[in-house]
This record gives sequence, structure tokens and C-alpha cells, in this order.
Amino acid sequence: MEPVRIAPVTSHAELQRCVDLQASVWGYASGDLVPRRLFLLATKIGGQVFAAYHQTRMVGFALALPGVRDNQPYLHSHMLAVDPEYRDLGIGRLLKLAQREEALARGLRRMEWTFDPLEIKNSYFNLVKLGVMCERYEVDFYGTTSSQLQGGLPTDRLVACWHMDSVRVQLALAGEPAVCQTVRRVPVPAGVAALRQNLKTLEQAKAIQILVRQQILDAIQDGLRVMGYERQADGGGCFLLAHTGAVGHGAVG
Repeated sequence: MEPVRIAPVTSHAELQRCVDLQASVWGYASGDLVPRRLFLLATKIGGQVFAAYHQTRMVGFALALPGVRDNQPYLHSHMLAVDPEYRDLGIGRLLKLAQREEALARGLRRMEWTFDPLEIKNSYFNLVKLGVMCERYEVDFYGTTSSQLQGGLPTDRLVACWHMDSVRVQLALAGEPAVCQTVRRVPVPAGVAALRQNLKTLEQAKAIQILVRQQILDAIQDGLRVMGYERQADGGGCFLLAHTGAVGHGAVG
């Protein structure tokens, strides 16, 4: 396959293509869609809109908005979508790298985004491949959503904090993620994301979500942070929680 090209998006036509791709990836009803006007606004007020192209086809995008955290400017990466036909090709990583490069060039050192703790593959990507850490867990962050991917469960989210110029992140991007001196582990069973897509197993998925939620919230309350992730042979995953200073070098897991 020809290389995928990453480029900033500014034209109205290309911003509309981002909206259309958003609709096809998440399956949102019109009321939940981020409109073209907000994508446009992001490009005007210090945010980011990057797209991934295969030849002339848009196959992914990333949208980030500017914010302030602890009296310091940062970016909140609100959406990253990849066309289902182009997944598992590293396009998400290319988009994150483009975001990081542009942000650091402007002197911005921190980026945040939310992710679903029940999505094993995404959790591994964020914590191991990108080197984020999480110190906040938000219960039902977005409220009720029309996306079928959520299966009607509360939209619980971990908040990824990406210190983009840190040694931790540099090591992760080089393929040598930091090892955390694990204090607690929070397992996520394989197939939980599929359980919420079936009415017969929805309550089972909800019970798992509540258990994962409570274990992570308790650990954060006790001063721990989500610092790593392990993938298990059966397809499951496991959050690794540690004190932020208890990190060494090498591979996680």
C-alpha cells in the first residue's frame, strides 16, 4: 500500500469530510455529531485538525482543542478516528505523532484525551505505545450517547495525560516503555467490549464496568496512578497502578 500522508486540515470541504468520517466510525445521531463549525473553530483558536490520506481518500483524522490546566496551556485531543478499512496499520500513531510535533513546536508540552477503560487494545496503545499516564477517572463523562459502540452503558473514561517531551514518552515512542513498580493491578476480561453489544450480556458488561471503575477510583484515592498496561494471553488486559515516582526503564509487562 502507498504510504499514508498526514496533513493539517483547513478548508471547509475537508473539514466536512472529517465530520462524515466521524459519523461513519461512531454511528452517532445528528445531535451527537461534532459539527463542521467546531472543527473550523479549532483551526482558528490554537487547536488542531489533522487528517490521514491514502492517495486522495481521507482515512483518519484527529481533532484537538486548546485548554488550560494548572494555569498552563495544553491541548485536549477530543477525537481520533480511523476508517475501519484502514485500522491496525499504524495510522492512529501517525496522527498522534503529528499532533505532538506541532504542539511541541509551539511550546505546548501537555496533551490530554479520554479513553474507554474497557477497550483493551486502545488502553494498551495509550499507556504502552504512547507513554501516557492517568490520574483521573471520570464516571459517565459524556452522559448518554447515541453511539452503538457504548452499548447503552455509562460513558466512563480514563483521562490520558501525555507529557509530550518527557523521558517516559520519548522511551515509549522509541519502543522502550517505562516499567512501573506495580502496587495494584486491575484486570479487564477479554471480550468485554462485545458483551455490551448484546442485550443478553449487557448486565454482565455493566457489572465488569462497575468493578473496574471502583478498583481504579479506589487506587487513585490512595495516591496511585495508572502507569502501565499488560496484555494477557487470553485476550484480556490489566491496568498497572503505581506511584508516579516508582518507574524504571525497559518494557512494560
